[in-house]
Amino acid sequence: MDFLLQGAGVFIYPLGLCSVIALYVILERLISLRISNVVPNELASSLLSGDLKKCDINGNSSLGRIVRFFYDNNPDSDELKSFARLEMIRLERGMFLLDASISAAPLLGLLGTVAGLVSVFSSESAPTQEAISRGVGLALSTTVLGLLIAIPAIVGSLFLYRKIDTLCARLDVCAERLVKMCGKK
Repeated sequence: MDFLLQGAGVFIYPLGLCSVIALYVILERLISLRISNVVPNELASSLLSGDLKKCDINGNSSLGRIVRFFYDNNPDSDELKSFARLEMIRLERGMFLLDASISAAPLLGLLGTVAGLVSVFSSESAPTQEAISRGVGLALSTTVLGLLIAIPAIVGSLFLYRKIDTLCARLDVCAERLVKMCGKK
């Protein structure tokens, strides 16, 4: 592993940045997208049964903010759906950084590959064995590091997007229940 890090040259810095960003976003979203932070089971059950009176409604969860908006503003159905959509969009916060890291890491690896090969063949005289070794090392190291960053980040991204879709579906069902309650007011 030490060979990979030393062989990557200056490309280790942007690759490291991609790695840190991907890891941060994945961990932050895993913590933020817990069911208790988005659609607490007790609140969802109370809402779906139509008895919100027995439930403590606070703004600590996405569903809690939607229900609080419902009670504080007496919105029509379109306003409530728009507010619920804003809460659903909020679940994707920071995911664009993960997507950018996934795209950038292999491209940086490819750039390192090209830079390594250019360094080998750019001299006017025949390249020495040391120059060939250093250039090929840069080429292979950056490619491997770019892929080692991108592949786990893709897996994390797919998991998070699936989790976001599931939570959005739950929020949508609860918002539709509130829309029905709007008509009964």
